[in-house]
Amino acid sequence: MTGSRRGNNEGTSPRKRADGRWQVQIRHTDESGVSKRSAVYGRTAAEARTKAKVMLARLADGQPARDRNVTVATFTREWITSTLAASERKETTKGLYANLAGSHIIPSKLGALPLAKLRASHVEAWVVELRAKERASSKPTDVRTLADSTIRSTYTVLRSVLDTAVRDGALARNPAAAVKRPKVARKEAAHLSSDQLRAVLEQASTSRYASMFELLARTGMRRGEALALRWSDVDFTDSLLRVRGTLARVDGTLTVTAPKTTRSARFIPMSAEVESLLHQVKASQATERLQASSVWTQTGFVFTTETGQPCDPRNALRALKAASAKAGLPSTTLHTIRHSAATLMLVNGVPLKVVSDVLGHASVAITGDVYGHVSPDVSRTALAALSTALET
Repeated sequence: MTGSRRGNNEGTSPRKRADGRWQVQIRHTDESGVSKRSAVYGRTAAEARTKAKVMLARLADGQPARDRNVTVATFTREWITSTLAASERKETTKGLYANLAGSHIIPSKLGALPLAKLRASHVEAWVVELRAKERASSKPTDVRTLADSTIRSTYTVLRSVLDTAVRDGALARNPAAAVKRPKVARKEAAHLSSDQLRAVLEQASTSRYASMFELLARTGMRRGEALALRWSDVDFTDSLLRVRGTLARVDGTLTVTAPKTTRSARFIPMSAEVESLLHQVKASQATERLQASSVWTQTGFVFTTETGQPCDPRNALRALKAASAKAGLPSTTLHTIRHSAATLMLVNGVPLKVVSDVLGHASVAITGDVYGHVSPDVSRTALAALSTALET
C-alpha cells in the first residue's frame, strides 16, 4: 500500500516499511512557519492511523507535533535565565525559585527525563522522593526531612516551568497540573506569652536592636517591614506608620523590595508608646550622626548602623536569640515577636478582621489559619459575654 500526497496538516495513507512497521507521514507548518514532515509508526496500519490522529489533534489544537526531547533539567535552566528572570516576581522570590529548582528539580531523577517522556506518575514519584529527602543541617545528628512548605513551593516551581514549556510549544500538556498540589500540615504559630515577651525585651534592652524589637512587639510588623521603615514613612502628626516595602538580602546586597502582598502596603496607627519610642530613636540617631561626622551615610532609615547604613536582618536575629537565651526561653525569631503580638491582640478581644488588617495579611482566612491556636480563649470570652447578655 503506497502513501498518497495530502494537504497541510493531513496524513498519508499507512505504508508498510521494509522493517515491517507501518508508517503515516504528516505534513504541517511549525510555529516559525516552516513546512515540515513528521512520521508516526505502528506495528499495524490501524496503530499507525491511531497515532496519526493523535498528532493531527495536537496540531489542530496549536500544539507541537511532538514534545521536545530536551530534559526537564535543561529546560529548567533555560527557564531560570529567561522566563523567571523576566517575570515581575520580587527579586527575593526569584532567588528562592532558582534555589529550589537548583536543589530539587535539576539534579533529581525527574530532571533527567526528557520532556517528551514526562508523565504525571513521574511527578508523583518525585514528590514522594522530596518527602523522604533530608535537608542540610549544621549538626550531623540533626536529621530532618524537607518542610512541607518547601515541597509545595518546589512543586509550584516545577509547575511554572512546565507551564512555560506548554506555552513555548515544547510540551503539549503539563503533567504536573494533573497532580494535586502537596499539602502543608497546619502548625500553630510559635508565640510567647505577655510575660515571656516582656522578659525577652528586657534582656534585649542593651542591644542596638532593642527599639526595633519593641516596635515589632507593639505593631506586629514583619522584620523586613520594620527594617525598611524610613523617617518619611513616620507621620507624627496623624500618628501613622506607612508600610511600603521590606528590607531583604538580594544577591548579597541589602535591598528594599515591594511589600509581600497588596494588602501588606498599609498604614499602622501608632500608640502613644510607639510614638515615644520613635522620638527616642530619632534623638539617638541624631547624636550618632554627629559622632560619625563625615563617615555617616544619610539613608533615611529609622533603624541604622552607627554610620547610617541599613541594619542587617541576620545581626538583629543574633541579638534576639541571645536575649531569649538569657531569658531562659527557647530560641526566639523575629517572626515569633510578630506572632506573639497577633496572639495577644486576639486573646484580648481584638476582632480577627482588625488583626488581619494590622498584620497586612492577604486575607482574613490566612489570619484565622495561622492563629487558630488562640480560638479556644477567644471563644471562651465570646461565650462568657453571651451568657452575661442573656442574664441581664
